[in-house]
Amino acid sequence: MSIEIKVPTVGESISEVTLVKWHKQDGQWVDRDEVIAELESEKATFELNAEQAGVIRIIAKEGDTLNIGDVVCSIDTDAAKPEGAAEEKPVAEKPKEEPKPEAAAPAQTAGSKSQTDIKATPVAAAIIADKKVDVKAVTASGSNGKIMKQDVMDALSNPGRIPGTVLFERNEREQKMSNLRKTISRRLVEAKNTTAMLTTFNEVDMSAIMEIRKKYKDKFKELHGVNLGFMSFFTKACTYALMEWPSVNAYIDGEHILYHDYCDISIAVSAPKGLVVPVIRNAESLSMAGIEAKVVELATKAKDNKLTIEEMTGGTFTITNGGIFGSMMSTPIINIPQSAILGMHNILERPMAVNGQVVIKPMMYLALSYDHRIIDGRESVGFLVRVKELLENPAQMLFGKDPVKSLLEL
Repeated sequence: MSIEIKVPTVGESISEVTLVKWHKQDGQWVDRDEVIAELESEKATFELNAEQAGVIRIIAKEGDTLNIGDVVCSIDTDAAKPEGAAEEKPVAEKPKEEPKPEAAAPAQTAGSKSQTDIKATPVAAAIIADKKVDVKAVTASGSNGKIMKQDVMDALSNPGRIPGTVLFERNEREQKMSNLRKTISRRLVEAKNTTAMLTTFNEVDMSAIMEIRKKYKDKFKELHGVNLGFMSFFTKACTYALMEWPSVNAYIDGEHILYHDYCDISIAVSAPKGLVVPVIRNAESLSMAGIEAKVVELATKAKDNKLTIEEMTGGTFTITNGGIFGSMMSTPIINIPQSAILGMHNILERPMAVNGQVVIKPMMYLALSYDHRIIDGRESVGFLVRVKELLENPAQMLFGKDPVKSLLEL
């Protein structure tokens, strides 16, 4: 008996997917529930599993665009399981594991290797030692990766050139745009064309947060099992500010404004196939440790392409951190249908005037891009100032306001 494996339904608005990769070859034995292929929709990457055990017959090719319900492959369930099929998986894994130590060793110890450790001809090794050539900058042309004399001479005559490249080469490559990249492009253009987007800026003194992290990070990790990062502080500060300025946490739905009494915070994550924005649900109800654990979970899933569509939809406000890439200031684009996005940037020590004195402070620029159709200048600036106050006085996050004022009921 032969059964057909079809593209499953992955979401209400998704009508097609791309076959990214086959994990099995045509005619190979597959076990029930074994992953056989990787598919990519416009929102996420997901795996396709074998519904029954048998011999696979591949129909669709890698790179094909398939509609929901299209046949991807068939499985012959009456075929006999070949001898040694159970051993195929360990054998396939061996080559992946063994080369890793060998590949990592040269990069880690290149500077400390003796000449006898370098795979090179005697003449090439002598030149390397005499001229103190970094072997990582030499492209080996000999058999089995042996460095020849001419390889060393080429590296000396072209210092700074990337190994393996040809001088004055003008190659071009054409690559099909992935569904995820198409979606990112469409949504960014839509955000620019359909919103009245403005950006307001402020700066925050990160001294208090950095001092807290320095003092408590070890104890925090010991008790909660996660690192104490910046994202939990920013997320917590934003949840308080969003509750005080509800229009920043709302969005336009036709002729109505939809307000949210909860904070589903989207966090922008750079994944291998593009930018994704998984959501931290009810962030206002989570502890600092709960936020950090959720950030780690979502970021790990993003890097492994394991995010589900549910984990990337329904956010009410977005935080993006360009500082991890070295960005000093930017104007982030709104993640529609949301109405605002907060941009974090890198922390730099800058001279600041404090009580008439110049003091060096670790400062970060903040940027809030917002839809002016729903958020006025008062709300946008007030929101950003509130976030700044909470970050510079983290104790306020315990009550949402100054502890002394809370005590005095002011």
